[in-house]
Amino acid sequence: MLGWQARWEQPLTYLLFVLGLIALIFGGESLIRGAVGIARRFDVPPLVIGLTIVGFGTSTPELLVSIQAALAGAPALALGNVIGSNIANILLILGVSAMITAVPLPLERMRRDFAVMIGGTFLLWLMLAGGMVARWEGAVLVMCLIGYLTISFLDAGGSEQPDTRLPLPDLWKSAGLTIGGLVVLMFGAHLLVQSATEIARTFGVSEAVIGLTIVAVGTSLPELATSILAAIRRHPEIAVGNILGSNIFNIFGILGITALVTPIPVEARFAGLDMGVAILAALAMLGFAALKGRVGRTGGGVLLVTYGGYMTYLAAA
Repeated sequence: MLGWQARWEQPLTYLLFVLGLIALIFGGESLIRGAVGIARRFDVPPLVIGLTIVGFGTSTPELLVSIQAALAGAPALALGNVIGSNIANILLILGVSAMITAVPLPLERMRRDFAVMIGGTFLLWLMLAGGMVARWEGAVLVMCLIGYLTISFLDAGGSEQPDTRLPLPDLWKSAGLTIGGLVVLMFGAHLLVQSATEIARTFGVSEAVIGLTIVAVGTSLPELATSILAAIRRHPEIAVGNILGSNIFNIFGILGITALVTPIPVEARFAGLDMGVAILAALAMLGFAALKGRVGRTGGGVLLVTYGGYMTYLAAA
């Protein structure tokens, strides 16, 4: 009887994992469409939409997965998800977007956003070096996020004209898409954490590696889909805003809120190689902005090769 049950449980775990990913993709798509529709009704410019509304919307899977993982007693999965997603956002998503079309990085217009992302990355490194992300540190991160959002929206007025080429979407429809997307994302996050943790235990893979790879890429799929679509439609300002905004939200919002829910113990490995890669990725993005003001196909290829090497190392570790 137990053997029959075990034979069915393993395929079911993989099925739940796939269903969780699918729910995250469709939930994220619905949330993005709804959030952007609401933002356009209030004349928020595209770049600010990417940095805030879309950045937060596409980071919602990371938030839900991290909280679920922390409450389920898998803090390494939660922390690996945040760090791995930030690495994937730059090396994978920016790389893929740049392979489709050159992505402009206007440093003059995004100086504050780059400073917040890189400053937040170094702040995260310092917190991880302490061996625990406490509740008070989570509160500091959330307060930083509130300050960033406040300044971003106050500066939005008059910074650039909103896109008026398309008719304004219906407010109630946009609100429905937003709420429906959140519900589907919550369902997908629950399935993903439960199944990923079980898969990790089955193969003897550490929760940290699962969080840095499968879960991080899975929860970054909304960012990937949004950035690719923006690149194809020749709206790279949404793509780059999405990447920067998502990384900022991952650190200040997701890790901050998760730490407020429950303190997060830190494995020593996170403050070493993984945060080193995250810092180098952030500095590389800043380097492209400062030196060239864009990321072309060659730069995108370098980012993708670097990400492939990092994934290969994690798989072999």
